[in-house]
Amino acid sequence: MIDGIDGVWTCAQCSLPSLETWKAPSSFFDMAARRSSVLLVALLLCLPSFLHSFQPLFAFDGNTTSTHRDITQRAILRKTAEVCQTLAADEGRGFSLTIDDSLTAFSVQQACSSDGRTVGALLSTVMFQTSIAKIYLSNAAVDVLLALSTQHHFDDESFQAGRDIIKDGVSAIKASVKQENFLAGRLTLGLICHTLQDFYSHSNWVELGNSAPYSTLVRPDQPLENLAGQSTPTCRNCTGESCKDNILPDVLQQGLLTSGYFNLFSSTKPAGKCSHGGSFDRTSRQDPIGGINKDSISASHGYLHQTAANLAVDATIELLEDIRVAVGDKSFLRLMGLSQASVLCFVIDTTGSMSDDIEEAKRVSFAIIDLLKGTQQEPSAYILVPFNDPDFGPVIVTTDSDIFKAHINKLTASGGGDIPEMCLSALQLALTAAPPSSEIFVFTDAPAKDEHLKSAVTALIESTKTVVTFMLTQVLTSRRRRRMLQNQKGAASRSMSQTDAQLYRDLARASGGQAIEVTKSELPQATSVIEDSSASAVVTIFQAVRNPGRPDNFAFEVDRSMRNITAYITGASSLTFSLTSPTGVSQASTETSGPLGSFTTVGNLRRFRFSADNLTGSWDISINSDAIYSLKVIGQSSVNFIYHLVEAHEGAHSDFGLKEGRPLIGGNVSLLVTVTGSDTAEVREASLVEGSGSQVNGSVQSLGGGNFLVKFSDLPAGEFVLLLKGGDSATSRSTTPSGNFQRQASTQMKTSSISVTVQTDSITVKPGSTISIPFTVSTSTNGVVNTAGSGSFAMRISNDRSYPSTSPTTISTAEGGQANGTVALTVPASAVSGSDVTLIVEAENTATADSNYAMLRLSVVAEVTDVTRPVFTQASVSAACPSLCSTSQWEFSANITDGVNGTGVESLTVRKGNGTLNTSTVVGAEGENITLATYSASCCSRDVELVAVDGAGNVGTCVAQARSTDTSTTAPETTVTPAAVVATTSTGGHTLTLSQCLWVSLALSFVWI
Repeated sequence: MIDGIDGVWTCAQCSLPSLETWKAPSSFFDMAARRSSVLLVALLLCLPSFLHSFQPLFAFDGNTTSTHRDITQRAILRKTAEVCQTLAADEGRGFSLTIDDSLTAFSVQQACSSDGRTVGALLSTVMFQTSIAKIYLSNAAVDVLLALSTQHHFDDESFQAGRDIIKDGVSAIKASVKQENFLAGRLTLGLICHTLQDFYSHSNWVELGNSAPYSTLVRPDQPLENLAGQSTPTCRNCTGESCKDNILPDVLQQGLLTSGYFNLFSSTKPAGKCSHGGSFDRTSRQDPIGGINKDSISASHGYLHQTAANLAVDATIELLEDIRVAVGDKSFLRLMGLSQASVLCFVIDTTGSMSDDIEEAKRVSFAIIDLLKGTQQEPSAYILVPFNDPDFGPVIVTTDSDIFKAHINKLTASGGGDIPEMCLSALQLALTAAPPSSEIFVFTDAPAKDEHLKSAVTALIESTKTVVTFMLTQVLTSRRRRRMLQNQKGAASRSMSQTDAQLYRDLARASGGQAIEVTKSELPQATSVIEDSSASAVVTIFQAVRNPGRPDNFAFEVDRSMRNITAYITGASSLTFSLTSPTGVSQASTETSGPLGSFTTVGNLRRFRFSADNLTGSWDISINSDAIYSLKVIGQSSVNFIYHLVEAHEGAHSDFGLKEGRPLIGGNVSLLVTVTGSDTAEVREASLVEGSGSQVNGSVQSLGGGNFLVKFSDLPAGEFVLLLKGGDSATSRSTTPSGNFQRQASTQMKTSSISVTVQTDSITVKPGSTISIPFTVSTSTNGVVNTAGSGSFAMRISNDRSYPSTSPTTISTAEGGQANGTVALTVPASAVSGSDVTLIVEAENTATADSNYAMLRLSVVAEVTDVTRPVFTQASVSAACPSLCSTSQWEFSANITDGVNGTGVESLTVRKGNGTLNTSTVVGAEGENITLATYSASCCSRDVELVAVDGAGNVGTCVAQARSTDTSTTAPETTVTPAAVVATTSTGGHTLTLSQCLWVSLALSFVWI
């Protein structure tokens, strides 16, 4: 039990040691022991209604409270729609969508995809909605990982520190986008959105009568002004239950900015200062009593909750606009994940015997690129990771298919030393580089030399829900096959035993992929699975594995939206099967072409392509084999789903937070499920299917907006996949079977009796620094941490960048049933800002071989020293524009500089205008680089907007306009000493929007804003 904080609660489900006698030390934040920090965070997760910000994900008060998720999603959808609208206008296309708060991910992607090339095409919103979810889940994680960080919530009048978080984060996002590391950018974006949004709930900005966002928070070159001094009283006691008028009149009249103080353990605060408020804020019991937060409608200033939430939406849009201006419209849409297709990702063994495999990888990737380039189905990115021994990588990530082609063309088969290669190290790089829910194809003919990474790779597969398919050549299955392989060129010295191949089979099974075993001559036939996966809107209808093998029957449902259904069966050559349609028509494996479709066999893979007729309804497939086999049925449909493992925070402000790692055996499990590709599809049944075929059924609760909370009780030990069934909310539940849908997750969910948690003071790290990350390991019984448990754990600590780290190799439980340790991770000074590093902390019970993991993705953020935007000077317009515009030209010129101490103008682009931009670079009198820009256009196009971005992502914008007149007006000249021209470029195009602007007009003076 916990007492002394307004009540008593039990903590049986909190993964904590006994806290019955625990009390906060008088100087809690000065404690050096990392274990106390871990204990503190665990405590916070247990406390009901602790959260002191907008609710993270969901409100259960009839949708009257706006959450961080609502605010973030509203802003993303509106800004994304605006960018699509701008691009449509630039391309001369229509855009039929009203941009307001009623937007959905489906409606936005549908409008953004209407380019005339997608008529009749399926629309997949999985990438878009997964990206949005990553952003708002990262946002919500701040309330768990950084719960007591005042600056991350703008508590305690920490305005400068809070803005620094936003400043550094924005810089890192822009750097991530520049490197095309969009996932790292999304995670950082969620983090700073939380801080920015909390400003409007925790400060008195709304009470001061402001109706627009505080732009200075995203403009670090502007000073924070009118802040209440530390000794300035800001509040008075609330009157009874009402805190409506508790901010002092003088503060409001003078427009002083303040925020509430918050402390979980101490009531101490500066004299006369406002408190945050709420039952867990001890400072709110100290005069002046009460609080000013607007986190919910029931908060101290809850009457202003919706106003604060709306301002938070506008502020988030303003932040997104700043990022958009810096990175460009198309890169911004990639950051938002607005793509119908996932990535094309290859991990390729480049050792001497792999020449045929490399050529086939080139062929199939080039065929996919050439077929899909320029369409909505073009892969959102291309990823390539080569490996041999002892080298692996580097990982190539690009959105340019020509760059990918060039890199894969450079691959040659050579060397390799001994036979085993660094396959899992390369796969680990691919798993952290690819966005969640991707599919990765691995080409190899050799065992893994780094099989010690199997558990880390499995953890990454589970966490990212990535499908991995192995294209394995030269797997020895018999003496006859060995003789056949030895007759092939280069095959005698390199082969893979059944034991070697089993590692790859295990990883494929965990991911929902396949281990396809063929000869080198058969490989071109097997790569058809890669072409299948690159089609639009691919979904998994059903999959199963039988290990050990046994004869079994499988049933699956096909709905009206499904197209191009394909079944894959891998297994021994003796395997047979029979397929039965909803109308009772059957086709056996002895018929390669029949009434239901046709199939081919290559190596251990059977690929059955269903005919296009009479697909809807319940299908049955019977498989007969005593050896291990797998079955996977896919098709194309707009309707799909994404899901995340979450855990509940009980109490008056009940909500959920993302849970990393494996769920505990015997515990209760909650999944947040989002239906994608439809605004009317709903989940009606959910179950976890174990490898043997047994099921655990869950309860389904609709949360609105296509979101569903699925709960499972008393989850047994095992490996499960999520199976969903549902229908259209506009139809009756008694709809015919062909109107219902069935979808299945690919990646397995494994349970464990071990709990692993990590805690850090920050989820960002600077280049050249070392970060200490404490972790806690414990055992559980029936889903609850066993405080009397004992045991020893083998620790495996790894990171995808191979950065140096130190940590214990074994730990043992102490008092309270917990074992504690610390990882010290060093990020080299050469690490690039905007990159990231994924740390995996694995624990294995040495007595039972049970294991679990925790994962932490850290963003690398360099200290920002340049916050000054590029400046336009010596701007002028020459030539008059007569009324007959088609026969005349006008010209605009300006000098752009980032100053002597700036990072330099990195790009200059045309945001608006149909003319030609020419630039050259000179060196100024003080050694600064000056960009000389000249823009010329027809007088029929009289507006131009130029955008300059420096190396730190700061943006300067200049707008010029030519009017119909017979005279010419030139800006006042300022002296700049010219120097030799060192670079000249010419470009025409579009990008970005406003920041610091210069208006230039014929017959008008210049105006700077």
